[in-house]
Amino acid sequence: MGSKKLQVWLPILFSITMVLGMLIGYQLKERTGGNRFFSLSGKTSLQEVVDLIKGKYVDKIAADSVNQLAVSQLLSHLDPHSSLIPKEDLSENNEQLMGNFQGIGVEFQLFNDTVNVMNVIKGGPSEKAGIQVGDKLVTVNDSLSITGKNAGAERIRKLLKGEKGSSVKINLVRDGKILKITVERGVIPVPSVDVAYMLDAQTGFLKINRFADRTYEEFMENMGRLQKQGMKQLILDLRGNGGGLMKEATAIADEFLSEDKLIVYTEGDKVSRTDFRAQRDGIFEKGKLVVLIDETSASASEVLCGALQDWDRATIVGRRSFGKGLVQTQFQLSDGSAVRLTVARYFSPLGRNIQKPYGKDKDAYNEELLDRFHNGSLLKADTSKPKGKAFKTPGGRLVYGGGGITPDVFVPLDTSRVSPVLLKLYYRNSLNNFVYRYYVQNRARFSGFQQPKDLIKGFQPGKPELDALRNFALVADSISLNNFNQMESQQLSERMQILMARQIWRTEGYYEVSNQFDPAVQKAISLFK
Repeated sequence: MGSKKLQVWLPILFSITMVLGMLIGYQLKERTGGNRFFSLSGKTSLQEVVDLIKGKYVDKIAADSVNQLAVSQLLSHLDPHSSLIPKEDLSENNEQLMGNFQGIGVEFQLFNDTVNVMNVIKGGPSEKAGIQVGDKLVTVNDSLSITGKNAGAERIRKLLKGEKGSSVKINLVRDGKILKITVERGVIPVPSVDVAYMLDAQTGFLKINRFADRTYEEFMENMGRLQKQGMKQLILDLRGNGGGLMKEATAIADEFLSEDKLIVYTEGDKVSRTDFRAQRDGIFEKGKLVVLIDETSASASEVLCGALQDWDRATIVGRRSFGKGLVQTQFQLSDGSAVRLTVARYFSPLGRNIQKPYGKDKDAYNEELLDRFHNGSLLKADTSKPKGKAFKTPGGRLVYGGGGITPDVFVPLDTSRVSPVLLKLYYRNSLNNFVYRYYVQNRARFSGFQQPKDLIKGFQPGKPELDALRNFALVADSISLNNFNQMESQQLSERMQILMARQIWRTEGYYEVSNQFDPAVQKAISLFK
């Protein structure tokens, strides 16, 4: 009998208990004034604010943009190199490290809202399809106009790029006639070795513009070719090289250093120390070596340069490098974007970390290079001396940590070669555009030059070319120029030769001609004597 009563009353008692518990809980919530009494979400304040903006903000706002803004702001307070890469930019960013992209393989420039083909990559899809320098592209896939108000450089790039094997129909104008050409897109290599050639019977010159996925492979191919030509001493140019993949830089350092020498080590609060050492017999462990750097040489460039300097393996020539001693790792996010997060610092063999201070905001950090110009650091050796800790190399030289790699031999920035007249022409790209048009108009003449040294002898711009340039600048860009003085005439003549060499032979021609007038290259050559 008792058990039957219990069975009847037990559900009723349980219901009463639940109701009382809810009432008590509600009263407690009201008294505490909180909205999280029953919250089990465990969200952080950052997540809560993001959710509030998405759900309550006065104006309509895309959810992705809120997330990106929050993450970007968070990363900006860590260090200058941790960053968010949005999904739409990730492919292009990765291409820079891969050393290739997919497209048709042309360089173009917009003149009067018309797409002019400046260069056609040798062996690329466009060359195979018959596109030539001087062609004017007018439509893509029959109906998409790329002239006039629709001729935006970024839009044009997106229309021409595409997956390997896909096709794009292009209508172009050549010699006043409209031609229809179909180009099958392909993988376009972007070399990280700009040029490798012999300056003289014994001296090689090799320039690396960045450290991408195939840089070491390119380096080895070119070094082998130079050695077959008799190279005994090398100028390695890292100016303007902002870095890239550290593994490529350490692999190249291995080719210059013997035995088990330490190249670099990395270490962070969450990352234990990792040493990178020379592991094999190098291709150039004995020959004389000069490395060129400047204020834009950074990151992986400084890893390579620091190792060679610490072991007395090379003479460093130029100006103090950028000063980036932090290591980033890329992490993929669920929305398709990625984060490049600083996870460690790197240290040279002697223990130098050359990271410059970054306690202030990013703008101040990036403007530090401009400060160097204003305070004279790029012009006088005594103003560019480092303030970091001193280290002594095995050979007894003093080297320094903090603020970049200080060269052994200083070469100032040559401001005398940038007159106000030249600045006008550079700012509007007038000189480069003039050279392109001059080449197209005189193609038959320039086709007779087989290599850059032939151009140097056979094309020496004088008064007729300078007068033509002055007229072009006035008509095309509304730049009024007086008669050039002797120094300006000489500088413009040299620059025309350099740009014409690039127009014909791309970066190889550019550096083979420009090195004749380059103070740092000439200083490096003198050190071998």
